[in-house]
Parts: sequence; C-alpha cells; structure tokens
Amino acid sequence: MATLFMTNEELGKKDDDHRRTKIPPMRSSQWNAARIPPRKTLKRLAIALTVAVFVYLFVHNIPTDNPIRDHRHPVYTPAQHPSNAPNVPKLNPDRPWKPPAKPETVKPRPKPVPKVDIKPVSDVGYSGPITFPNLAVSLQAIYETQGTSPTNKNILFAASSPKSAAKLLPMACQMGTELRSYVHFALMSRSDIDMEELQAINGIDQSCQIIFHDARLDKSTESTKARLSKGVGRAFHHIQTYMHPQAVLVDASGEEEEYFLPAARDQASEEGFPLIELPQGTQKRLAWIPKLDSASLAAWNKVNVEILVYASAGTSGSLIRLLKSLSAADFTACAVPHLTIELSHDIDAATTQYLQNFQWPPSRAYNPTHVSQLTVRHRIPRKSLTEEESSVRFLESFWPSNQHSHVLVLSPNTELSLSFYHYLKYALLEYSYSVPATMQQWDSRLLGISLELPSTHPGDALKPFSPPSASKKAATAQQKQQQKKTPTNTNTPFLWQAPGSSAILYSGQKWRELHNLVSKSLEFAHHQQHDSSTNTALTFFTQKQISKHYPSWLEHALRLARARGYFTLYPSPQTARNLATVHNELYRAPEEYRQDDHLGGTEPKYRQQKDEISLSPGLLLDSLPTGGNLLPFGDMPLLDWEGRTTSLAEVDKRAGEFVDKFRRAVGCGKLEKGKSQINEGENEEDEEYEGEILVSGVRRGGVEDLFCNR
Repeated sequence: MATLFMTNEELGKKDDDHRRTKIPPMRSSQWNAARIPPRKTLKRLAIALTVAVFVYLFVHNIPTDNPIRDHRHPVYTPAQHPSNAPNVPKLNPDRPWKPPAKPETVKPRPKPVPKVDIKPVSDVGYSGPITFPNLAVSLQAIYETQGTSPTNKNILFAASSPKSAAKLLPMACQMGTELRSYVHFALMSRSDIDMEELQAINGIDQSCQIIFHDARLDKSTESTKARLSKGVGRAFHHIQTYMHPQAVLVDASGEEEEYFLPAARDQASEEGFPLIELPQGTQKRLAWIPKLDSASLAAWNKVNVEILVYASAGTSGSLIRLLKSLSAADFTACAVPHLTIELSHDIDAATTQYLQNFQWPPSRAYNPTHVSQLTVRHRIPRKSLTEEESSVRFLESFWPSNQHSHVLVLSPNTELSLSFYHYLKYALLEYSYSVPATMQQWDSRLLGISLELPSTHPGDALKPFSPPSASKKAATAQQKQQQKKTPTNTNTPFLWQAPGSSAILYSGQKWRELHNLVSKSLEFAHHQQHDSSTNTALTFFTQKQISKHYPSWLEHALRLARARGYFTLYPSPQTARNLATVHNELYRAPEEYRQDDHLGGTEPKYRQQKDEISLSPGLLLDSLPTGGNLLPFGDMPLLDWEGRTTSLAEVDKRAGEFVDKFRRAVGCGKLEKGKSQINEGENEEDEEYEGEILVSGVRRGGVEDLFCNR
C-alpha cells in the first residue's frame, strides 16, 4: 500500500514529516503610540455627562426647610420596648414621649397586696449575685434535728409555686402530726407572699409540726429565669449542708414554675438526695406516704420490684385476665416493674395473639425513656417437667441484682386490684426499711408479703383455712381508731410460716438463700442416689409437706422458712379485698403433678365450693386497720407452718430442732447448743422476749451450716 503513494509527497507522508518554513518576525525600528478607537471616546464622554447631570439634580433638590441643628450633642429617640417587657408603660402615639420625672418628685406607691397567681418568668430582669436573705436564720435554728449528720429524721417539702404549695402543705401537715420525722417546708418562689400569710391561706398552724424555710432570692420578683433556676440549685445545696434531708418531696402535677423541677432534678443527682415527684391526685391515691418515716422514704428510689408470671399449658384465659389487671393497675409515683412471663412449650392461639399486642409498661404509665420492660420466655422441651426441672426453671427466672431488688410471684389464676402496688410498696418500705424494722430486725424475719388471703392450708388443699383473731392489744387499738363500742378481732393481718405461690412478694435476700438451698439440696440428692446405704437421707428430702396442688418449688421455700424461723405477712380479710383474688373456675394443677391420678388436673373440691373474694374499688387506707397505720409485727398473730397459733420463742425452738434434723440427714450431726437452737431455761412466756424480733440462738441468712459448711 505504501508503494502507491511513493510518487506523491503530499499523500505518502504525514504532515509532521514536512519541513516548516520559518518566518522572521517583523519589527519596526520606530515606536508609535497606540490609537484609541473612536467608539470608546464617545462612550466615556456619555458617562461623564450623565454623572454631571445627576450631581446637578441632587444639589438642586436638597431640602432647605429643616432648622439648624446643634451637632455638638447627639439626639436619641426613646427606645421601643417590647409590649411584654415588665414595668415598661406602653407609649401613646397621640402624645409625644416625655422623659420620666426625677425620683424625688415621684410619690411612693402603696405596696400592693401579694397575689397568689404569678406571671410567667421573663428572660428580662435582674441577674445579679445570688443571696438568700432569710434562709440562714431558719437553717441555723434546726441544729437539734442533727441536720449536719447524713442520717437523720429530716424530710423536706419544697415548692416554687403557691399552687403547688397548696397541694404539698396538707400532706406535710399530716406527716408532721404523725411525729415520726422532722418535717420541713421550703419556699423557693418568685412571689413576695409573706410566709405567715401562706400558712394562713392553707390552714397550717402550730399543730402541724412543720418547720418553714424562706429560700427565696433577693429581688426574686425581678429576677430572670436563669437566676431563679440557679437559685433553686444553690438553695438545695445550702439545705443539704445544714439539713441533709432523707427525702425531698415536690409537686409534679404541672402547677410548678417551669424552672423549678429541672433544677431540682439536677441538684438531686449532684447532691445524692432522693427526690420524690408527686403527680396529680396524690392526696387520695398516695395518702399513705405521710404514714412512713424518714428511713422508709429514704429508700423510695432504691426499691426495685420485678414481676414473675409462670404460665403453664392450658391457662390462656387466666393469663389474659391477669395481664389485663396488671395493665389497669395504678403505679403512680412509682417505677413500673419489669415483667417476665414464663411460657410452656404449648402455646394456644389466644395467648399468642394477645401477647403480640400487649404493651408493658402500659401506654398511660410514666415512661420517659419508652423502653420496654417486658420479657417473654418460651420453653423448648416438649415433655412435661419433673419436680426438679420445674423448681429449677422457675427459680432461675429471677436473680436479685442487689439487696433492694425483690420479686413479685403471680399465678395466672390471680386477678389484681387497681391499688395493689400501693399496698405492696407501703408494706415493703415499712417492714423492711423503717427505723423500727431495722432496730428490731424485722427484715431478717420477713420472707415475703402476700397479696391474697389463702382459703386452704398449703399442706392439705382439702383443709379449709380460717384467719386468726387479733390480739387484745391490736383489737383495742383498732377500736380506738374506728371509734367502735366493741373491739373487733377478725380484721387483722397475721404472720404465717407457710409461704404462698399465688400472689406474693419475696425478699431479694431470701430469694438468694432459696437459690443456694435448692442448689445444695439437688447436689446432695444426686450424690446420694449412687449410694444405696443412704436411703434415710433421701427420705428426708423426698418427703413432702406441701400439697401437690401447689408448685414443687414451694416445698423448698417452706424448708427455708422452718430452718430460719422466717414468716410471711398475710393481709386482713378486709384489706385482701382491695389487693387480689384467686379464681377457681379455670384452675389447673401444676404441670409436674398433672400425671397423678388423684389430682386429675382439677381444683380441689373445697376450693370449688369456696366463694371467691370480690375485689373492692375502695381506697387502700380505708381497708387498713388502725386508721391506715400498719401494725407492728409484735401486735400481729403468729402461726406456725401447720397453722397453729404460736410465739416467737416457740418458732425459734422448732427452727433449731429442724436444723438439727436437717444436718443429721446430710450427715453433719447436731450443732453445739446456742448456735442453732435456744438455750435451755429460757422463758418462752417472757414479755420482753415476746417484744423481740430476733433470737440469738437461731441463725439468719445463709444455708452453709445446713450442709456442714460445705
């Protein structure tokens, strides 16, 4: 192809092969100036002419009717204040503005009468240094209340709004008349209302036993929101230094100033004092709070309760009814407990559908984090559980995280009232954290708090149970409170060594001991099964005292109660109607015992004929004896595990005997006298001994000694 273009140079080579001819640049030896095109000259002339015309017109039209002004001093027009600014009069456009008159010519206005209604706090106002002109005097005067000590009997009510003060003062007055704590009230308002006038408006007098503190800032009516908020924090700091309140109660119904609650929460977190926020309707629903002492209120935010529901197969209708009653319950001013539902392998369609739409906590409950508190566990094995498997699975469903963690065990057959949780927290704080409880060590005796009144004996489901009569001391006190001519002896709570399984709160510490007891018992039983010479030991652990109409884990709870002298608190018949009821029409025997022929999976004949307790919609305090006050343990009847009336001395004596029997069964032998049982010669009828809650002869806590400290 290349030979075709060899004769033509233009076609046979590329352009870059040609030689380019160099053209030398042409330069002139003489320099000439550049000429401006005629068009540019005309354009510049037009612009100059336009500017000249504009300047002429501007100078010609300058106004000449204005007066001559003195330029040595500037003139200022009055500032245009916003209409919502405090203490600024609105200007009248028809009248010229005049400067304000001199101070000496203004007549002093009479001081207006303090008003209760306070306008919203503005960001415009006084923001100077924070001082409390009246707080130091009252704080220095409470030295006798031991306010400098971290542990004392001081309780503080605090408010910034007069409306909130009107809600808190009646409760503070009631708490003061109980004479269980030193009750204080601090006003942190921007109102200038007089403290005596505030007391008179709310009907507070000397009988209320309230110590008042004026914790308002100087110039509080003129202060900015930021200064008032900072003042609340500083006031709580000074109060904490000189008072150390065990709990601070504030109104959270929406009547408080907007700056108060956030500042109170921040300071409570920083100082470490419990802050109890009382919502709407506290006067009726939480009327039991003034009955508590300072030690109980100090544990208000520490107490943690978890709910455990064990639903076996065939209990769909009962479970749904229980969950509906839980959702309708009142958890006012309390943290909603965590709920755990244990399901068997077989789940019917009704239960599955209901749980898909079930919400916990309820939508109406206070849940600022919107975190679900529900855990549903489904069992994998299809076969029926044995006694051992059922007990282990149930007890493993809960483990207390600390000493303030407790568990509420609920049977699917139970239905709860609206106010059941109020009684539960009231009784728990009183019997586990109050000053009498800690001084007399009630908490070391208390295994649990029952919400229902049993109708049959746990040892024999066919044997009816009747509540005991009140003691003479309790009946007389109840007669005085209710102003009756004849004392009543039927409406009284009582203590019973027999635990329950339908609706009962177990102490977290006792639940730990129950875990250890079951663990060591199962380990010992498995070890002894390989040794044929220890049949007597196995007989002790296989012999049942609890009827098979109750779950198998209840047998271990009874052994713990008998070995340590523990008892369960049961409500009076009248109080039980306001707490819970157990339905019998859908009863199913425990799964581990349904194969027994004599049970047949049905309810005992006596319980079928027994009338169920109808829940009462009344208030909690109306159902409690002695005017809503909880009876001391020393004033309650005490029953042994067989249901017979007994005394603390007899309970401890039998506890020592049971421990010796337990140790002999595991091969430990009898303990030395004085370590596991009461010394001989001790008077069981001694009145001083009856008033004591603990006996040094019986050990409290732990199960290691039962198994030779192994």
